[in-house]
Amino acid sequence: MLLLISCAKTMKDTSKYEVSQATVPLFIQEAREIALQMSQFSVQDLEVMLKVNSKIAVENYKRYQSFHSTDTTELPALLAYTGIVFKRLNPTDFTMGDFLYAQKHLRITSFCYGMLRPLDAIRLYRLEGDVRLPGYHEGTLFSYWQSKLTDLFISDIKASGGVLFYLASDEMRGLFDWKKVLREIKVVTPEFHVHKNGKLSTIVVYTKMARGEMTRFIIKNRIDSLETLKSFTWEGFRYDENLSNDEHFVYTVEG
Repeated sequence: MLLLISCAKTMKDTSKYEVSQATVPLFIQEAREIALQMSQFSVQDLEVMLKVNSKIAVENYKRYQSFHSTDTTELPALLAYTGIVFKRLNPTDFTMGDFLYAQKHLRITSFCYGMLRPLDAIRLYRLEGDVRLPGYHEGTLFSYWQSKLTDLFISDIKASGGVLFYLASDEMRGLFDWKKVLREIKVVTPEFHVHKNGKLSTIVVYTKMARGEMTRFIIKNRIDSLETLKSFTWEGFRYDENLSNDEHFVYTVEG
């Protein structure tokens, strides 16, 4: 079973936790070229392209200006991202065995690096999938990555047993030829809903937290079967057999 989670918009380049080894991203050359293209834009350009305020635009302008410097620090992807999913995944207490298991069974999407393994050393950046790089690629970064990632992703999943447990956000499907993915492998997507006033609702922050907790649960317990995932519980969320099917594992909690 292979797990897929989304990258986060927030990152750091230092960590108290040190891993004994790091790997080179599979698409390092593509990432360097994309970063080079992004370094050509002004702060004002980045503010519009990344849909951010001026402070964040300045921060990322500096990141892209120094991206190719030999002095720029790198951090394994699992430690570099600091969004809600990664905070709940909490890799700072992982053993090296945990990291190595994650390296084999976990993938992280990235608009700059394409697809990352947990130990892949990366540099600070911020990017959106709908960004277009004039003169570099006709479409968005979503379409740019599809031809590069799809077959590799499918092969990766098949090598891990032929099942993808999809813990990423919905938009990340756009990085792949998703119809081809669905034709060739089994995809199971967990959903997290709150029962409130007789209705089911989705609270984004809970979903992100639960994705991180579930990823941690799988890695720490070396879970490799879908049936075992039905036992996952967190903050009252439990597997709901009546709402679930082979493609969607639904976990609910009373609101």
